[in-house]
Amino acid sequence: MFQRMIDDFKESTGITLRLTSLAIAAAFALLVTTCFLCAAAFIFVLDRHGPVYACLTGAAVFLAVTLIAAGSYMVRKHQVEVRAEKAAKAAANSMLLDPAMVAVGIQLARAIGFRRLVPILAIGGVALGFLASRGHTQAEEPAE
Repeated sequence: MFQRMIDDFKESTGITLRLTSLAIAAAFALLVTTCFLCAAAFIFVLDRHGPVYACLTGAAVFLAVTLIAAGSYMVRKHQVEVRAEKAAKAAANSMLLDPAMVAVGIQLARAIGFRRLVPILAIGGVALGFLASRGHTQAEEPAE
């Protein structure tokens, strides 16, 4: 059983390594292609309009690409944050409303006894309050 798991792990690691090396090779080829296209565009504008306009055109193109990349990054980051907040709210609400969890809680209270359960609940409440305030202060920190 363990040998099969080890073999599966080795195979998946090998596949991942091959795919990663192919992705790196494709990224390098894309970088070289982009460099040649930029050089060709620079030479074209240099022949037509001169060196100042060629430099300004290249700078404008790269500024536009940078602004598009930064905008898409910010939009994606906001989407991830919103999705995480929704998932956290759904997880918090679903555990308390789940009938199976309520039944388990009632059985636990009966098994332990209500008098013994009060100190345990008090400690749990303090811990929950500590964790909630700690999570709140982390959410207020500025994003980088």
